[in-house]
Amino acid sequence: MGDVEEITALVYRYAELLDGGDLEGVVRLFDGATWRSAATGEVRQTPEEVRAVYDRVILYEGTPRTRHLMTNLSIEFDDGGDAASGRCYFTVLQGVVSTEPIQTILAGRYHDRYRRTPEGWRFADRLFIIDLIGDQSRHFG
Repeated sequence: MGDVEEITALVYRYAELLDGGDLEGVVRLFDGATWRSAATGEVRQTPEEVRAVYDRVILYEGTPRTRHLMTNLSIEFDDGGDAASGRCYFTVLQGVVSTEPIQTILAGRYHDRYRRTPEGWRFADRLFIIDLIGDQSRHFG
C-alpha cells in the first residue's frame, strides 16, 4: 500500500471506528497527536483529554447510529516525505429511530497533519471545523 492509500485508510478508519461505537479505538488514533476544535478553541493532547470528547457520544446498543461521510480528501506531502497535510469534508448522518427519517446532524471540514512512524502513518494534528449544525441532541449527551 502506498503513502496516499495509507493516509486515506487512516482518515476513513476514524469514521469507521466512530460509527461502529469503538470510541477507545478513536482515542487511540490520536495517541501522540493534537486534537483541536475551531468552534471552541479547545486543544487536547492526552488520551484522557481526547477521551472526554468521545465520552459524550450517546450509544444505542453499542453504536451512535451515525455514518460519517468523508469526501473531497486531498493530501500534500512535505519535503522529505515523512510528514503530510490533508483536508476533507465530513457529513454526519444519524438515524436513531427506524420510523423517523435519517437526519444530517453535522457537516464541516477536517484539516489534518500526518506523520510517518515505524508502524505506518498516524495523525499528528486534527483541526475540526464545523460549517453546518443540525439537531445533535441524540448524538451528544
